[in-house]
Amino acid sequence: MSLEITHVIKRTGDVVPFNPERITNAIYRAAVAVGGRDRARAEALTAQVVEVLEKTYTTEGLPTVEEIQDIVESVLIENSHARTAKAYILYRNERAMRRRRREQGESQRDPENIPYRKLWEVLNWAVDHNVHNVYRLNERVARGEFADIVRESDLAYEKDIARAAEMIKQRRDDLRIVIVAGPSSSGKTTTTAKIADHLREAGINLVALNIDNYYYDLSMQPQDEFGDYDFETPQALDLALINEQLEHLIQGEVVHPPYYNFKTGQREGHGKPMQLGENDIILIDSLHGLYHAMTQAVPAEKKFKLYIETLLQMKGPDNQYIRFTDLRLMRRMERDARERAYNPRQTLEHWHYVRSSELRHIIPYVNDTDYIVNGATPYELPIMRARLFGYFSEWVKEYKDDPNRRDAYLRAERVHKLLQAIIPVEDDSDIPAKSHVREFIGGSAYDLH
Repeated sequence: MSLEITHVIKRTGDVVPFNPERITNAIYRAAVAVGGRDRARAEALTAQVVEVLEKTYTTEGLPTVEEIQDIVESVLIENSHARTAKAYILYRNERAMRRRRREQGESQRDPENIPYRKLWEVLNWAVDHNVHNVYRLNERVARGEFADIVRESDLAYEKDIARAAEMIKQRRDDLRIVIVAGPSSSGKTTTTAKIADHLREAGINLVALNIDNYYYDLSMQPQDEFGDYDFETPQALDLALINEQLEHLIQGEVVHPPYYNFKTGQREGHGKPMQLGENDIILIDSLHGLYHAMTQAVPAEKKFKLYIETLLQMKGPDNQYIRFTDLRLMRRMERDARERAYNPRQTLEHWHYVRSSELRHIIPYVNDTDYIVNGATPYELPIMRARLFGYFSEWVKEYKDDPNRRDAYLRAERVHKLLQAIIPVEDDSDIPAKSHVREFIGGSAYDLH
């Protein structure tokens, strides 16, 4: 006799309600990774998984998440979805490996993906300027040196930008594309604007190809049981069309990029036609600019690849280096609240998608670049303390006993402890309008849209 499955056991041991939609989302996500976008088929496969589950668990015992995943693999293979099954298995194994690393206290980054030389340069700067841990930062703020920290930090960033621009100038005769890539809220937009200013002085014009217009329609994007869409993966984009139009542009032809309406979640006709002039270079400012499949039609020697990350080298109250992702999470909360009317809670609850995609599609290419820019500044921590600490205090209490929001709780708890140790700065008037931090807290001198 079959038994209706109502609950499952998570890896943490928590018992939570069984939601078949989670299975559908996982299957559909794996299908998207290999080019499939048939959600109805994912739902049909889910029905088969549920049928197997109900036939298997005919007693009061509850299935575990791992056991359900084993059945998903079997159903995919039995239905001749070998490529989807492989993507599902690889993703599952990758997640398991990250969990083991977390449990063992290891870094989630593979050694070859760490830009050691750049990190040493940033750490050396932090020590020289007495901001290499939160207590030294607090001491300087308490002495009234906040404006000095702003000036010193922005100067270091500007030097990075100038070096990158000079390298592009030296290759101007061969280059056809400049790629500015990096994880969410690393500072790509302002970095791009500043590099464009440098190049314009040398008679070089960057012509932006807006990658956001190449998203597939919202109806074709993976969605979770909370109604949250995953736009963070490169597979959310029409990579084939991007490559086709890049090829035509480089050959001097006119192309008609699509136009994506974010209000309707659909492509609607075309934007302005594009054609490169004699001194024009294509600009790609994108999370996934380093992802090979995005620009594979363009020879490597015709591309300049710049990577920006918040490479903050500062130890927190636990004597561990502050995580780059936590700094970017706070930045995105500020920007999302101002530009998209998102409650910071929405940003926190979505961040697991952001982080998962970074680890799979962005960070592996860190060292496959021509130059790395550090986008972190010590002075933004006191500003974020003043603006966000209250939210994190609430979330630590709210998410503590919610097994479905475990990721949100762990992030909130970690950031709460960090901000608790920081002296807040309410007044941001010492931060110049041309600072890239203004991209997130507002008041930027640049057109960021």
